[in-house]
This record gives sequence, C-alpha cells and structure tokens, in this order.
Amino acid sequence: MNERTLYITEFDQKRLLKLIQSGGEAALRSNVYLESLAEELARGEIVDPAGVPPDVITMNSRVLLVDLETGEEMTFTLVFPEEANLAEGKISVLAPIGTAMLGHRAGHIFSWRAPDGEQRMQIKEVLYQPEAAGDYHL
Repeated sequence: MNERTLYITEFDQKRLLKLIQSGGEAALRSNVYLESLAEELARGEIVDPAGVPPDVITMNSRVLLVDLETGEEMTFTLVFPEEANLAEGKISVLAPIGTAMLGHRAGHIFSWRAPDGEQRMQIKEVLYQPEAAGDYHL
C-alpha cells in the first residue's frame, strides 16, 4: 500500500519545506532522506487542520506499529529532527521509517529500505493525532 494521499497542514508543510531548504541544494542532492521527504511533500494535499482524517499519521502523531516479520508491537511519535529521541520513542521525519510512515492511515502497511533489507510495518492504531485533538501548532 505505497500509494496514499499525504494530508499535510500548511503549518507542517512550511516547517518541513524549511527543514529541506536548510539542508542546502548540495546536501539535498547527497542526502537521500531529505530527497525522500521532498518527494513525499511534492505529492501532498494541503488541508485545513480540521480536515485531516483522524486516522492519518501527521507530524507529532503517536502510533502503534506492528513489525510484520516479528510481530513485535512498538509505539512511536513522528517528530521534527531536533525533537527526535529514540529512547523516548520519538522518531525523526528524516529517518527512513519516519518518512515512510508520514501520511499513512491506521490499517495500512508501509515499507522502507534498510541496510539489512526491506522493512515492513502495519499501522495498528493512531493513538494520538494533534489535528484530531485540536492541537494545531505543536
């Protein structure tokens, strides 16, 4: 299920574009993570925060994932790079898993390339989404 609508608020789009641009043109060409995020944003649909479906992973969403190979469940919050902290379960949108999960909905399966091969996760539940909770500018 790699085809999806990437719902993004104007606020998050501006912050993510600034993140990409701050990498500079040279860094963008050499940084596959920034490039991947730029590709995702290019296909995004800008929506009012109240228009984001509540089961979509947006920035600062907390999600319950299931590793399809091991069956292990894990909870992550999708954050901007400066807030990332793996020990707290905060995954950067620039990490391969972060970019891959952005915009997916509960029930979707997503994948990304890792050094040891393709990784696949299923989104079991969106536990918290800022837009659904009315928290529009975290």
